[in-house]
Amino acid sequence: MVRLHVNVDHIATLRQARREAFPDPVEWALRAERAGAQGITCHLRKDRRHMQDADVVALRRALRTLLNLECSLDDEMVAIARKSGAEAFCLVPESRAEITTEGGLDVRAEAQRVARVTRELAAEGGAVSLFIDADREQIVAAADSGAPFIELHTGCYANAQGDARKRELERLVTGTAFARECGLRVNAGHGLDYRNVAPVAGIAGVEELNIGFAIVAHSLFVGVDAAIREMLAAMASGSSAR
Repeated sequence: MVRLHVNVDHIATLRQARREAFPDPVEWALRAERAGAQGITCHLRKDRRHMQDADVVALRRALRTLLNLECSLDDEMVAIARKSGAEAFCLVPESRAEITTEGGLDVRAEAQRVARVTRELAAEGGAVSLFIDADREQIVAAADSGAPFIELHTGCYANAQGDARKRELERLVTGTAFARECGLRVNAGHGLDYRNVAPVAGIAGVEELNIGFAIVAHSLFVGVDAAIREMLAAMASGSSAR
């Protein structure tokens, strides 16, 4: 079955709205683990709009599953990632003007830099993933970078409707198959929720989904445990159709 890694950034978003000590993303992450999440993801952004440096340290100390740290190619952020002790890293594009990550990393344009950062993070013992669109040229560039994983950006699929969504899903299916042919392992994420996750979870070759906002939002109404269990059930309905 596809693994669920839960992104806890937006617990920190809520906390930072009032600069309080609560809600604590570490406590929420531990509850997510106990409910069945197989990993925890967070994105330490350069502007520190949600997760803070101390959160990353506290998560790594407390988690029983693995910590997947998302970071940009910025030298400061890479240096922090190298010292974090995270078991996995995902390199993502980052713009201060965006509300959330708006697209995949342009690995072709940043080939040398991506390859260098991949080597540096791999040297710290972490598995490195590149967050990219399901584009053949980007997939080839990712394979050339030395990263073992890619995470396919599912935002276009999540935002599309009707026939457009079907086309975006097929793009993810084709991209996953091609990436596997190139020797890459494949994760996916961004914009996935309880209504659209099953088809992505059912894509042959996808190993892990990273989902945050939908679970955090739903947990406000049903609690952390139920929100995690319901997402796992939604994913399982897709996995069983493989």
